[in-house]
Amino acid sequence: MRIVTSSRVMKERAEAARSAGRRIGFVPTMGALHAGHLSLVERARAGCDEVVLSVYVNPLQFGPREDYAAYPRDLAKDTALAREAGVSVLLAPAEGEIHLSGSRTFVEVTGLQDTLCGRSRPGHFRGVATVVARLFAIVRPHAAYFGEKDAQQLRIIRRMAQDLHLDIEIVGCPIVRDADGLALSSRNAYLGEAERRAAPVLHRALRAAADRAAAGETDAACLVDLVREKISAEPLARIDYVEAVDDDTLEPVASVRGRVLLAVAVHFRGARLIDNIVLGGPAS
Repeated sequence: MRIVTSSRVMKERAEAARSAGRRIGFVPTMGALHAGHLSLVERARAGCDEVVLSVYVNPLQFGPREDYAAYPRDLAKDTALAREAGVSVLLAPAEGEIHLSGSRTFVEVTGLQDTLCGRSRPGHFRGVATVVARLFAIVRPHAAYFGEKDAQQLRIIRRMAQDLHLDIEIVGCPIVRDADGLALSSRNAYLGEAERRAAPVLHRALRAAADRAAAGETDAACLVDLVREKISAEPLARIDYVEAVDDDTLEPVASVRGRVLLAVAVHFRGARLIDNIVLGGPAS
């Protein structure tokens, strides 16, 4: 595995791979790697000749009162995990390699960025789309792999790639969960013992709604209320939102017709966790 810190070197590597007819798969991350990230690498290895994994904590996607400074960082551990997983190139760029001095260009995906997490984290998805677009320009992948846990992010990146004619396949990969149902996330490291015991309530609540929908309930408000009721019964949980939206447009829906994304964001003291399930599609 080669470790690259320079955008110029990464571009040269990508150009050489493309000239040789090799397919590049890309897994962008903010580090603190876990089994969910490694499942993306596995998927990329299955479909590509070279796998590039980036580790970059993007300051543009953090608000002024969010956890940029405290976000977990352990490049040595991430490097070992990436090497063991079969990553070809670990891209660990310095700040100036991604955000050039005097940069004035930002990427926004209007509409999709303004709902769900976008309401409580203004500017977050502008930061995400901007850094991913810059990473795409540096890595030049044929395919990029994202987890379905970050459902809104996945839909935004997919739309960005389509609208900008990037000719990159955006691949969504299933949520990876612990045995008790908690979706794997780097922010799970913020959970104390009590919060960690409480957090699986998210998946239990979503599964209860999915079961109710499978039994014939089509009223979206009833399903949202069921999820709220079950999460609210956990004293350590503080709900940010529970919403049922169209799986493609992320617009609110009144009834479950076709694929509907049921999404939640919940605070457990210092940790804000998200999770989701698709009604009318495969459960994750």
